[in-house]
Amino acid sequence: MSVLTQSWLLQSVLVLFQWSVCEAGMSFTVVEEIQQEKCVNLDMSQRLDDVGLYQDGDLIIGALINIYNLPPTPDLTFTKRTEIKPCAELQERSMRWVQAVVFAVEEINRNPFLLPGIQLGYHIQDSCSRYPYSLRSALSMISGGNHTCGNTRPAKLIIGDSASTQSIILSTTLRPLQIAMISYLASCPCLSDRQKFPNFFRTVPSDAYQARTMAQMAKRFGWTWVGAVVVDNDYGRGAVQVFEEEIKGTEICLAFFHTIYREQMAKDVDRAATTLQASSARVILVFAWYADVEAFLLELVRRNVTDRLFLASEIWSTSGYLLSNPQLYTISKGTLGVALRSANIPGFDAHLRQLHPSRYPKDALLKALWENIFSCSLQKNSSTGFQKSPLSPCSGTESLKGMNRQFTDTSSLRVTYNVYLAVYAAAHAAHSLLTCTTQNNSDPERKPQCSSLDSITPAQLLQHIEQVNFTTQLGEKFYFQDGGIPPVYDLVNWQRAPDGSLQYVTIGKVDGDQLVINESAIIWPGDSGKVPVSVCTAECLPGTRKAIKKGLPVCCFDCLPCTDGEISNITGAVKCYRCPPEFWSNSFRNECVPRETEFLAFTETMGITLTSVAVSGALMTSTVAVIFLYHRNTPIVKANNSELSFLLLMSLKLCFLCSLVFVGQPSFWSCRLQQAAFGISFVLCISCILVKTIVVLVAFRSARPGSSALIKWFGPGQQRGSVLMCTCVQVIICATWLSISPPSPRNNYGIQGSKVILECTVGSVAGFASVLGYIGFLASVCFMLAFFARKLPDNFNEAKFITFSMLIFCAVWIAFVPAYVSSPGKYSVAVEIFAILASSFGLLVCIFVPKCYIILLKPENNTKKFLMGKT
Repeated sequence: MSVLTQSWLLQSVLVLFQWSVCEAGMSFTVVEEIQQEKCVNLDMSQRLDDVGLYQDGDLIIGALINIYNLPPTPDLTFTKRTEIKPCAELQERSMRWVQAVVFAVEEINRNPFLLPGIQLGYHIQDSCSRYPYSLRSALSMISGGNHTCGNTRPAKLIIGDSASTQSIILSTTLRPLQIAMISYLASCPCLSDRQKFPNFFRTVPSDAYQARTMAQMAKRFGWTWVGAVVVDNDYGRGAVQVFEEEIKGTEICLAFFHTIYREQMAKDVDRAATTLQASSARVILVFAWYADVEAFLLELVRRNVTDRLFLASEIWSTSGYLLSNPQLYTISKGTLGVALRSANIPGFDAHLRQLHPSRYPKDALLKALWENIFSCSLQKNSSTGFQKSPLSPCSGTESLKGMNRQFTDTSSLRVTYNVYLAVYAAAHAAHSLLTCTTQNNSDPERKPQCSSLDSITPAQLLQHIEQVNFTTQLGEKFYFQDGGIPPVYDLVNWQRAPDGSLQYVTIGKVDGDQLVINESAIIWPGDSGKVPVSVCTAECLPGTRKAIKKGLPVCCFDCLPCTDGEISNITGAVKCYRCPPEFWSNSFRNECVPRETEFLAFTETMGITLTSVAVSGALMTSTVAVIFLYHRNTPIVKANNSELSFLLLMSLKLCFLCSLVFVGQPSFWSCRLQQAAFGISFVLCISCILVKTIVVLVAFRSARPGSSALIKWFGPGQQRGSVLMCTCVQVIICATWLSISPPSPRNNYGIQGSKVILECTVGSVAGFASVLGYIGFLASVCFMLAFFARKLPDNFNEAKFITFSMLIFCAVWIAFVPAYVSSPGKYSVAVEIFAILASSFGLLVCIFVPKCYIILLKPENNTKKFLMGKT
């Protein structure tokens, strides 16, 4: 490529970069600074040119790795956003990634079956985790050198970048040039959009799977109130966005959400720590670079914040840098993290151990690493090129063999293995491009084009990367799925090692949608050893239900007790459930228990009282009958047909005794017997009284001249027949009622909540009304006749007492109807019994007590003359 072509390419890419930066929402002043000042100042430009590693070959693979890190900025004020500080902190882990590129290329070059006869080369540049640096390095690699347009070969694709934001910018910028990118760590879900980023691939799963895994863990352990602290870029914000989508429709809520921006670290960390300290959330989601996490955790240590569980993203979940910091031992113990799957790279440990500056004298990165590890200087001025080194010279006997450093730790290769896979994916794509034939390429729209080594273009290589499919040395199938790889993660837990330090222990894994956790292997934060509780409101206990608080997330709620007859027997119930009709809620509202059966029993106070009164009434009636039987030949007993008097006493006794049928547990026969006995007994009683009243009227009417024959038509036989006829009418009514729709026992669940009332239904309301109506009819007729006969001339006018008895009878039964209807449960039975007893006592007292008074206390008045008023 000519100098003129390279110059035109750079200018075109810079214009495209300017457009992509605008799309990403960044200031154009940054681009102007890059173009005019070449990465802010001359010293930094020289720095970018020096920090790199190049190995020539037939096909060059570019690699962007954040070898140096931009240190956190304590100063919170900025005059210009373009005043970017130099990257000065060498990262040993990133140096291991550099060596993964070197090792993979050397291994491929030795492989006779992969790219045979072709030597791969590499061009590695530092990205410093910032877009000005990464863009400058990318443009340098694809143009074939630095700004000086040297003689290095241009890279046909780029391995990188590590950060999602830089990858978005680079992919957008390089897309028109159809230059492929294979990132080993950029995991933003947005990069899975093949329409926007068709030239972007990655050997790391999308954060959508990682955030989904954390949401699954929150559901599994009941963490409904989770905070989030993330880095202020596409990586952090994209992860939180996916996490929120995953918890939609669940009871998990985001308690707070804070971002950390490297250039204003102190301010953001202080704000996030203040919110966390005041929040009731005990589980915190952290998506950030390990250096940012360290600053955040140290601030929490300074504030003495404890008993928090951190859900670590893959960036820092296995960070040896954080694990080795003694200040973080207490606060970070128990951290749960999602880690990239670990794998072994055969021969890689030996490759790292044999590294020595004397073997690679042109490798400035290795020299800087050497000085950093052994704290010695390889030359008068440090390889950093900024200042004279205060370190003593290296002896030359230093060796990495037996050294236990982050750089040499190959026990659990994660990102390093991703870098290794990315190089192999590029090599297999190039192999496919160079070994395919036109015979296998009959449909150019469906198959990628073929090429020779001299005419390879980035666009051709991009087509073959999309269809990469090979088996790794570990026997795993590798292919790209929507530009990424299927999700495979390890779940790790930070635990105390025997020496008191921290170590991460694998406690589970994620393979696709399958989440496997060994809960017994987890060490939780704090001293309790229990799963942390992270809720806005404690779960509602059984017997209560949730009631969402207006204006607050669904995780914040009140717990309201279930109403009577409803229960909730689980923790966190959203509604209460009504018990079946035969059951009722217990006092705790957490269990349905059989309802207490209630009826008017003989053993309860009310039952005993009513039974005693009924029996007393029956005994009094029997006593009166005995008195009447003993004095049966006396005028007062014989007057007005003594036979009717004894029949009336018998019916009154039946009235008293029929009330006993209403007491006790209702049954099939007792319900039928109750109303029939009551109706017939009272009709018999009222019939006797009615006939006696008629006898009184007839007797006085027959005493008039010309009416002597009237008494003959209503003699004893007619009187008995009248009583029998009136009673038979009630018998017919009762028989009809019992045959069509008889009373029956039932369980009444709707009167008293916790009790079931055993009662007798009336069956046919018309039948019950007919029985009462017929009794009322006879009583009304009897009352009217007695009322007319009350002033007949006689010393002992029985019609007057019948009038009083009927008055009491009618008053009792008129009052009975509303009282019966309004009385619940067994009290309606008690009302009916009371009406029976009251009316029976009224008849007994009003009709028979005056006669007993004369018989027992005034025997001198028990004469016919006295009764007829002739004395």
